Amino acid sequence: MSDIGGKSVALIRGNAEYQEASLEPTPEILSLWEKVHSDMRQEFGEAIFRSWLKPLTLQAFYHGTMEISVPTRFMRDWIQTHYADRILVMCSEANPEIKKLQIVVIQNAIVDEEPDTAAVKTLTKANENRKSEIAEISSPLDERFKFETFVVGKPNALAHAAARRVVESMSVPFNPLFIYGGVGLGKTHLMHAIAHAIEEHWPEKTVMYLSAEKFMYQFVRAIRSDSTMNFKEQFRSVDVLMIDDIQFISGKESTQEEFFHTFNALVDQNKQIVISADKAPGDLAGLDERLRSRLAWGLVADIHPTTYDLRLGILQTKRAQLGAEVPDSVLEFLALKVTSNVRELEGALNRIVAHADVSRQVITLESTQDVLQDLLRAHDRRITIDEIQRKVAEHYNLRITDMHSARRARNVARPRQVAMYLAKQLTARSLPEIGRKFGGRDHTTVMHAVRKIEELMEEDAQIAQDVDIVRRALTG
Repeated sequence: MSDIGGKSVALIRGNAEYQEASLEPTPEILSLWEKVHSDMRQEFGEAIFRSWLKPLTLQAFYHGTMEISVPTRFMRDWIQTHYADRILVMCSEANPEIKKLQIVVIQNAIVDEEPDTAAVKTLTKANENRKSEIAEISSPLDERFKFETFVVGKPNALAHAAARRVVESMSVPFNPLFIYGGVGLGKTHLMHAIAHAIEEHWPEKTVMYLSAEKFMYQFVRAIRSDSTMNFKEQFRSVDVLMIDDIQFISGKESTQEEFFHTFNALVDQNKQIVISADKAPGDLAGLDERLRSRLAWGLVADIHPTTYDLRLGILQTKRAQLGAEVPDSVLEFLALKVTSNVRELEGALNRIVAHADVSRQVITLESTQDVLQDLLRAHDRRITIDEIQRKVAEHYNLRITDMHSARRARNVARPRQVAMYLAKQLTARSLPEIGRKFGGRDHTTVMHAVRKIEELMEEDAQIAQDVDIVRRALTG
């Protein structure tokens, strides 16, 4: 029990009795709260204010926390879910020292009016109708792409952690979350995982997920049908907007203009935006400078090319999902040879498992090489060690002869190691064969180079980016 304003009341948080912080709000905080509370009527509308927000009462202010009381658990839960984030923004804008809103239950608080049951039903029905409309526009989510099936490694750890933060935070942690990386590295998987998790943990929130191409299609369709106002209302009424492959609106000026205004409207409402692309915001050619600047406002998280260990982990997870008898040696072979992207990696495993099932044969390293011979030959036919050396030399502004020379200066030795690493990843040549192409070096030198570059790619973003650029230039 606690005494507030001369009344004996019980402060309840969940099922436990709450111990009051005993810090009375200052006159300045009281005045601020009175203004914010009054502004809620205009912010949320008369019906919502009368039914839900009028009973809100300031109880205490401590360590940047505004403690607000309500008379029932149901009211607390409803306000926490639907209005608390925006109320906190209103308070923080009035006083930046306010960092948190704590809503507690005071059971015998005096309430002028009980929440209007009819209003609750009306609001709930309206929310359901809105979610139904949004579902018609959104792209379907792939049930396979969830956090539980996403294999985390150093190349994607930041993007994964940021995605989980978006789901777990009651407020918007950063806006937007911008995820970028090459084809088939897991961007779409993370996007779907975020959408799935929000729908599971925050069912009252409206999530819209679609590709940039579909956003453009919906916008053009709205123009042709003279329904642009309806388009604006639909896209600006969501709680979470997720746009995949934003690079596809490059050069589309009218679409960019509409997305720019949609972006600003949602940010102003403190709604979450998640974007994916194949490049960082500053590297997206054909986008308006204002839009590129907006995209870089929040957290930019890149997904690096996969390492051997991450590819092996992905294959092990996939093997468990398939319930297939695949020897470790086969997974290790695939992780070493199929380096272009995760889709091709998982596709290769699916192929050998399906072939074994149809032919009723045991999967072996020999059968794997036979089933995937077209894939392996394509890599060999497309990429040669000479071509790798040429591309690496061009990237680092070196001479081809530096790839074969005995020079050990770091500005030459490191690019040479990158070339050896790529030769091992992108060709089927043995270590001794690769060594001979690099000035007759021993196979142990090649092995050291491969391991060194793998380590550096996990620790040095610049090395990872260099390897990715050259790899893309080679694989097209």
